Amino acid sequence: MKKPKWVVAKEQDKRAAAAATVWLFGIHAVRDALLNPQRKKLRLIVTPNALDRLGEAVGQGGLEPEICDPRKFAAPLDPQSVHQGAALEVKALDWGKLADVVLKDGPEPMRVVLLDRVTDPHNVGAILRSAEVFGARAVVAVARNAAPETGALAKTASGALERQPYVRVRNLADAMVELREMGFIVLGLDGEADQTIEQALDGKRDRPVALVMGAEGPGLREKTRETCTQLVRIDASGGFGSLNVSNAAAVALYAAKE
Repeated sequence: MKKPKWVVAKEQDKRAAAAATVWLFGIHAVRDALLNPQRKKLRLIVTPNALDRLGEAVGQGGLEPEICDPRKFAAPLDPQSVHQGAALEVKALDWGKLADVVLKDGPEPMRVVLLDRVTDPHNVGAILRSAEVFGARAVVAVARNAAPETGALAKTASGALERQPYVRVRNLADAMVELREMGFIVLGLDGEADQTIEQALDGKRDRPVALVMGAEGPGLREKTRETCTQLVRIDASGGFGSLNVSNAAAVALYAAKE
C-alpha cells in the first residue's frame, strides 16, 4: 500500500533533520560549544592563533583540531562570517519538551519568553543572551517560520545558546495554553496596550510569567493575541518610536523580574 504524501513528507523531514549539521563560528560560540557535554561535536577547524585562544577547551571538546592557514580558512562558511579563525561543526541541540524544561528545579519566579515569527537569527541570539542574564527558563519559538539554530545566531548569543534553552514547538498558541495551564500569566507585548508590564504584574510578581514578543512590524498574530492572558506595553517617554525586538525582550524581562 502506497504511503500518503503527508506521511512521506514527514519521514523525509525527519531524515533531513537527522542528517543536518550546523557550523558554529567565532571564539566565544566555539569555546562554549566545546565545553558543552550535551553538544554533539563533529569537526573543529582553527587557525594557530584561534587554537591558542581556545586553550583547554579544545582538549575538553574531544576533537582533534584541523589547523589551517588563516588566508585559506577551510570551513564552509559565508565569506562575510566573522569567524575569528574558529569553526565547529555540530548537531543542533535538543532541549526536549517545554514542560520538562520549564518545570525543572530552579530559582523562582519562573520567566519564559515566546517568539511569534521572529526570524532574524541576530535578534534571536540577542534574546537568548538577555534571557540567560535575567534567568529565564526558556526561549520558545515555532519549529517553522522562526530562526533556526545557525552560526550567526550562536555568535550573537555569545555562548548563551549552549546554556539557555531554545525550545521549538509545533504551535505557539498551544504552547501558550500549556503554560497557562501550568499557572503562567501570559503577557503579549503590544505598544497600544492599556497597561504596562509593571501595572499588569502589580501584586503578582511571585507568579510564573511568559512574555510573548512579536515580529517587528506586524507584531503579534491575531491567534497569539487572543491566547494571551493580557496585552501589555513597555512604558516609554514621549513619541520616540519603538524598540527593536531583542531590546524590547531585554527591557520586558527586566520589567518582569521579581
